[in-house]
Formats: sequence, C-alpha cells, structure tokens
Amino acid sequence: MSGGGAEEETTLEYTPTWVVAVVCTVIVAISLSLERLLHFLGKYLKKKNQKPLFQALQKVKEELMLLGFISLLLTVFQNMLTKFCVPKEVMSHLLPCKPPEENHVTHNYGLWQRAIGRHLLSSESSSSSCSNGKVPVLSLEALHHLHIFIFVLAIVHVTFCVLTVVFGGAKIRQWKHWEDSIAKDDYNPEEALKKKVTHVHEHAFIKDHFLGIGKNSALLSWVHSFFKQFYASVTKSDYMTLRLGFIMTHCRGNRKFNFHKYMVRALEDDFKRVVGISWYLWIFVVVFLLLNVDGWHTYFWIAFIPFVLLLAVGMKLEHVISQLAHEVAEKHVAIEGELVVQPSDEHFWFHRPQIVLFLIHIILFQNSFEIAFFFWILFTYGFDSCIMGKVGYIIPRLIIGVIIQVLCSYSTLPLYAIVTQMGTHFKKAIFDEHVQVGLVGWAQKARKGLKTTPAAKPNKGTTIQLGKVVRSSDNAKEEIGPTGAAAAAAAAAGENV
Repeated sequence: MSGGGAEEETTLEYTPTWVVAVVCTVIVAISLSLERLLHFLGKYLKKKNQKPLFQALQKVKEELMLLGFISLLLTVFQNMLTKFCVPKEVMSHLLPCKPPEENHVTHNYGLWQRAIGRHLLSSESSSSSCSNGKVPVLSLEALHHLHIFIFVLAIVHVTFCVLTVVFGGAKIRQWKHWEDSIAKDDYNPEEALKKKVTHVHEHAFIKDHFLGIGKNSALLSWVHSFFKQFYASVTKSDYMTLRLGFIMTHCRGNRKFNFHKYMVRALEDDFKRVVGISWYLWIFVVVFLLLNVDGWHTYFWIAFIPFVLLLAVGMKLEHVISQLAHEVAEKHVAIEGELVVQPSDEHFWFHRPQIVLFLIHIILFQNSFEIAFFFWILFTYGFDSCIMGKVGYIIPRLIIGVIIQVLCSYSTLPLYAIVTQMGTHFKKAIFDEHVQVGLVGWAQKARKGLKTTPAAKPNKGTTIQLGKVVRSSDNAKEEIGPTGAAAAAAAAAGENV
C-alpha cells in the first residue's frame, strides 16, 4: 500500500489468469531452452573430444545452480532485510560514494538502470516500515544489483578461465612437432646415455640457463628467470631435456612414452580445479566489497595483486628450469650421452608443486573480478558514476587486466604445464582414463576385501599411491620407486600413453 493517492499494487489473486499463464509459459520456455542448449553443447564438446571446454561447461552449470540458490535466498529474505532498520548514522560510514545533497539528484544512470527504471526503489521506499530517524539496512534495489554482480562475476571468471586454457593450449600444441620429431627419429632415452662424451657447457640447455657459481650468479639467475618469461619461455632444448628427465625418472621402461600427450592430459585435469570459484575466493570478494570505500581507490590497488603474483609465478617456474641446469653443471664437467636432469619437489615453494596451481587460480579469479566489477559498474551505474572512479585509475586497471590475461595464456600456463612435471612424483594423468578407472576399481575391491577378511594381516599386501608403490612386509616396508610403477602402467596402457 502506498500513500499520497498512489494506486495499490495488484496481487496475484486479482491478476487475470491469462497473464499468469503467459508469463509462466515464457519463463519455463526460456529456462528449458537454455537447459537443452547447454545439454547439446556438452554432447557436442564430448563428441569433439574438447574435454577442457566440457569441464568448463560443467562448472558453468554449477555456478548457475549456485546463483539460483542465491536468488532463492534473496527472494526469501528480502522482506526481512528491507524491514531491518538501523539509525541513519550507522549507514553514513564506509560508503563507496559520498552521499548526494538532499536537493540534488544524480542523472548518471547506467544502461540497466534506464532499462528497468526505478520500480524496485519506489516500491521499497513506499512500503518502508522504518520509524523516523531509521533506514533499511539494504534496499530492494541494492539486493537486485548485488545479485547481478554475483552473476556477472561467475560468468566472467569461467569465460576468462576458458580463454586462458584455449590460448595456452594452442601454445602447448605448438610443442607437438618437437614430440613428433623425437618419435620420428626413433629417439631412445636409454641409448642416448651411451653416446659420445661431451663437455657439459656444449649443451644448449646449459648455455641458456647456467650463469656460473656464486652469490652474484644466483642473483643473475633470478633476474634472468624474470625476463625470460616474456620471451621464449620454453625452447626446444628445454622441452627435450625436461622430457628426457621425466622419462628416465618415472617411466624408463616405456621407450616411446608420449610426454606431450601426458602433459596435456595433466593440464586438463588441473583445469577442473581452476575454473571453479572456491570458498576462499568468495572471502576475497567479501573483503573487497568491505574495503571499497570512497577515496581509498581499492579497486585500483587491488589490480596489482594478480599482476605481481603472475610475475612471481612465472619467474619461479623459469628458475626451476635454471636450478635443474645448475645441478647438472655444478656436478659434472663432461657428460656421456644426452643431458639428463633429476626432477625433485625441492625446487618448488615449500616442496609443493601444487602451490603454483593454487596461485594461478587466485590470479585468474582476481583478474576476472576486476574486469567483472568494471563492466558491472559500467552497465549498472554508468561510466561517470562516482563508484567507477577517475579515468586515471580506470585505464591502468584495464591495461593490467589485458596484460595478465595475455601473459598467463601464452607464457605462465605453458610453463606450468611442463615445469610442474619436474616434481618428485608423477600425476595420475600418466594413465589413460580406462587404466585410471581400472586401478581405482581394483583398489576399492582390495580395500573391501581387507575389511571383510578379519584373518588378514594389515601389515602385509601392496598399496598404490600416485608416484610410488609400497609393498608392506612383516618387518619393513619396501618402496618401489615411481620408475617401476609408471613403467608397468605405461606398458599396460600401450605405447600411446
């Protein structure tokens, strides 16, 4: 009910049935069409063997489900929020914009504002139940805009992740001709060790990465790694050396191991984790919304966080390659056969290669957040809105966002795909999917068998872990290294693993 002679809003019980039927038909038709479109798009991607894009589509469905639940919560609790009143003084702190003068009305509405009008605000103000001196803690219009922002953020994040993997995958596919040339030459890692003796500094891999011994050389190595991520981040000599090191460490028995195919499969598995929005990323969103105060320019300074992280990750990945070269150059003067590096988790932060993927996840989300926030403000409040900020702060943000997207796609992601294979253990992607399913099923049956057999001794048997196989005995545990485990599985999976 509104005062001042305004008409009373019509409820559903006084709305013509044909209007209700038509509106429901349109809503249901649009929803079913979108659901069928996503379904057929998923079938098409699976048919074309586009696994990364298919996984991204699944994440889009998950985000849509989450957004639907958020919409339900907003609908259920909107009356409660609009009737929750607080003193005006409480609402005058930590504002994104300075409140306008009472006799001044801003006309800088965004495209969405002009399209949907001010119905929500007028309805809320007309039905406000707050007493004098108090205001609602959140208006219906603010809830509506917040809902739109969450939707835009989810879609932009998934889209940017897909673009990153697509462009990064295109760069990685360029390495396939290196793999094909090795296979064409019938390259044999074991025979490579029997070749002639050469000075260690004659190898291109050492020339590119070894800068001497000492504190100065260590500093130069970090500087060199920082700049190398911007040009020729992975060369042919890098690829061949890292590939040989992986094969000789993890699958020596499979002479024709397809390292490139394994690397792509591992990247696809990691992509499933990157494209989603985890709980700690939502915490970041809440913190930013809290700190987005007028005059602080939080949206500008926060743009440097993913940029600095991206440069640090790229530099670290390049430095891992340099460390592998230094290990060989410092221990050997001459090498018989091909140069072989030794993969190890010790080269990564806290001896955990998984941290790199975690940081890439944060980088992509924060960059998506910056771009999504910009377009949300642009279409909701307009370019000249106070919450948008000055042009001097807007342009650098957009430039940094573009640089992050390009650098992450064409340099950091390909570096991650190959360098993280230089850890102590291999990834489950070393097995084909049918082999993975078979191993998981066998392990589950073995676990059930142990539970249902009380006479079985728990300290005997064989357990499988990624990267190693441990056989338990009465007195001690015998650990079979990753070489034997990967070689046996690779032989079972065939030559095209």
